[in-house]
Amino acid sequence: MAGPIPPPHQPPPYSEPYPEGQFGPYPGVYPGALPPPVAYPKPKKRLGLWLGLVALVLVGVVVAGVLVLRTGEPSTTAAGGFTEASAKSAITNYLTALSKGDSETIARNNLCGMYDGVKDRKSDLALAKLASDAFRRQFAGAEVTSIDSIVPWSNYQAQVLFTMKVASSGSRGTRGEEQGVAQLLRQGNQLLVCSYLLRTAAQY
Repeated sequence: MAGPIPPPHQPPPYSEPYPEGQFGPYPGVYPGALPPPVAYPKPKKRLGLWLGLVALVLVGVVVAGVLVLRTGEPSTTAAGGFTEASAKSAITNYLTALSKGDSETIARNNLCGMYDGVKDRKSDLALAKLASDAFRRQFAGAEVTSIDSIVPWSNYQAQVLFTMKVASSGSRGTRGEEQGVAQLLRQGNQLLVCSYLLRTAAQY
């Protein structure tokens, strides 16, 4: 006869597989002494950058001063060297040539830098004479009084709006002011009037 039936197998009592605090809740107290604080490097001062910017500003001031001393005029009058004084001088010379019938000077300006390269200038001189005749029929003389605006297209070209005081060619010889537009070209040391347009009349 079989013996007594053994009791059913009982699981062992539950116990934490790891020591308390190793992977469980934070124990709240760091074991042992705290490590020394880490010294972070301080950000470098940007003194060198500021010194470089100040140096650039000083260089710009010196260059502007040199330009003013060399030209006798502020360098910002107009771009590409088209100052009011140079534009006024070029336009005055052209108007003087128109009023005196200087066909060669008129043609040299109208050819806009190509005068010396043109082999046959007869037609150009004929057109210059016609332009002078038309100008003298309208005005007995002209004097540039102001440069109203300079619009540079490049370092070598600019459009200039100017005012001139003119004397009518009639018997009374009344004087008045007219505005004109001139296209200027810089060629070497010369400033040429490639075209001239009177705002209240036809182009000459």
